[in-house]
This record gives sequence, C-alpha cells and structure tokens, in this order.
Amino acid sequence: MTDVWSDRAEMYRTSEAHSEGPDLDLIVEWATGARTALDVATGGGHVAHRRRAAGLEVVTCDPAPGMKPDAICFAEDLPFAEESFDLVVTRVAAHHYEDVAKAVAEMARVAASAVLIVDNGFMGDDVEAAEKLRDPSHVRNYSEAEWRSFAQAAGLEVEDVQFFEKPIEFQPWLDRCGCVEDDAVSVRELLGDRVVGDHVVLDRIALRAVPV
Repeated sequence: MTDVWSDRAEMYRTSEAHSEGPDLDLIVEWATGARTALDVATGGGHVAHRRRAAGLEVVTCDPAPGMKPDAICFAEDLPFAEESFDLVVTRVAAHHYEDVAKAVAEMARVAASAVLIVDNGFMGDDVEAAEKLRDPSHVRNYSEAEWRSFAQAAGLEVEDVQFFEKPIEFQPWLDRCGCVEDDAVSVRELLGDRVVGDHVVLDRIALRAVPV
C-alpha cells in the first residue's frame, strides 16, 4: 500500500476535495488553544498546512514516503512518547487503517489534550463494495457507534460529534485510484443516488475526543 500511496501523492496534494471543506474548518476551530499537533496519515498535507497557518507547531506522519511526512510510520505504531502533542488529528484516512482500534489507542497515547478524527461515515454495504472496488486499499468506513466504541476502549470520551455531506467530483475521485472501465461502471451502479450529476455525495463524520 505504501508504494501505491507514494504514486498517488501529487494527486492528493493538488486535490480540491481534500484541500477544503467544512470538516477542515472545524479541525482548525477545534484546535483553538493548542500549541502542538500531530497529523496522522497526513496525505497531501492539507490539515498540517491549515494548522501551521493558524500558528501551531505540527509534526506530520504517514506510511508513504512520497507524501513527504516528517516521520514515516503507520497509525498503529506511532514513534512518539506519551502525551507528546496537545492534539492528534487524522482526517479522511482511518478507513485505510488495518487495525483502527489500535490506531485510535496510539493516537490517544500520544495526545495530551484531544484526538480529532474526521472520516467518511458508514453508508451501507453497497457503498463499502463501491469503495473497495474503486480503491482496494480501502478497509472500512465506521458508524458513530463504532467510533465511540474505539474511543472508549482507548481511554477517551467523545465530547463532540458533527456530520457533513461531502460532494466530490466523481470522475477525479475515480481517477485518483485508477478506477476505469467496467470497475468504474460498477462503482457508479453501487453508489446509486449518491451520484448526483458530476459529483458523488459522501457522508462524513467528525469527532473530538478527550482523555478521561
């Protein structure tokens, strides 16, 4: 997976779908008062860029060297001491984690004040099938109840949850993962009425959790 994501790096750095949105604005709002932050699975670096612009000291990590993170590592094995950062954030990456519960536990371990998680929410089995067909590195989207369970097991209390609808240009969304021909047709069929004109509309969940 790491080599695949390195190959995709430039597309994610220049992706409008990833560089903006109310969920990204919310992360900046939730970071008010923090001084340091860890951006887990930084991808194109959009979260890090916004938080640095807001005055935070940000360290980035990602398993893909092509994403040019400060530290190369998986979310399940963060090479940092306990409570190393005021905030730990992951945005639209957790559905790729092989062991999301372990990743949340690691983020909780290195966070002194809060863990912020933004990802696509669970939208049903057909959407899961579409996501996996579009991008074989997709593992799973999770529901609010599942996220709360992961947080509780990691010693966190969820203090705020917000939901968004995220319209994404459909063809570039396919192109970023090299999904073409019959697979692209099947993805469209599986998504059903979530494809509206030139866009696919995905559900997104944002959670702010604090140590108990």
